[in-house]
This record gives sequence, structure tokens and C-alpha cells, in this order.
Amino acid sequence: MRQKKTQQQIADECGISKSMLSKIENGQTASAVATLSKISEALHVSLSWLLEDKVGDSLVLQKRSQRKSKIGDVHMGYSYELLANRSQFSNIEPTIVHVTPKNRNLRTETYTHLQDEFIYILEGSIYLLYDGENYYMEKGDSAYFKGEKPHLFIPVNDEEAQVLTCFMDRNI
Repeated sequence: MRQKKTQQQIADECGISKSMLSKIENGQTASAVATLSKISEALHVSLSWLLEDKVGDSLVLQKRSQRKSKIGDVHMGYSYELLANRSQFSNIEPTIVHVTPKNRNLRTETYTHLQDEFIYILEGSIYLLYDGENYYMEKGDSAYFKGEKPHLFIPVNDEEAQVLTCFMDRNI
């Protein structure tokens, strides 16, 4: 409303339907980080601003017990936890992505978003499908890449992988 945009205008900018945007807004459906990223870009706010009720100041302290548990479902191919409720003026979005095990993962479509992305494998292993190439990554491995290139975390086996992911706006 502050930007004087209708729900339809935001949905059109994000390439989703107005009804999907409404369901995301009202918490009736889980959404991919890429979609949430597009919504945050259209609204000119940070991704965490969409996910959290409070905006932090100079110190962002997030106790594990106070952090929302996983957001998303197995049909998206992953779920995630936002690690910091931070100021909308910061340019980094730290999350833990929980990659759905291979035996339950239905996701094959790649994602794109406007932010650069840094990943660090905390647990398990994945294939990072990036711009048409497949890269095997295991615990302790890291990568930095441009989110505008098609990418996807593909499970290697029937164990959940955990990936520390930091989304960074390019205008840093």
C-alpha cells in the first residue's frame, strides 16, 4: 500500500497469480525462496522483512528456541529456517536450507532470483545444479554464485542435507 501498488501489479511483477500472492500473504501456502525473493524485490523490502514480524536494529540475536521452525514442504524440494530477524536495510539473508531427501523429493525445476548466493554444506551432501552443470558437494564444501543463473539443490541420497545459505543483494 505504501508503494501504491495493487496486489495484481505485484503478482504480475513476480510472474505469479493474484490468488497465489494472496495465499502466500495470508500464510495459506508455502512458497519457494525464489518466489519470495521476487516479491521482496517488487516491494523493495528484504526477504526477512516478509518472513518476520519484528525488524531488528544494530544487534540481531536469534535464539534457536525462538526461531520459526522449517518453512516450506517436501513438494518444494526443500524447507528453510531464517536465521536472523534483521533490519530491512541490511543486504544479507542468512538461512538454513533443509534439502528434502531423494526418496521424497519431487522438485526438478530450477530456481532463479536476483540475489547472489553463498552456500556452505552443514550436513549431508547435494548436487548443485548450476547453469546446466552438476557439482557434487558434501559437508564442509562451499560455493558462491549468481542467483540469476538457473540452479537447484539436488539430494544425493535418502538423508536430508542442511545447507547454510546467504542471499546477498548486489547493491552492497
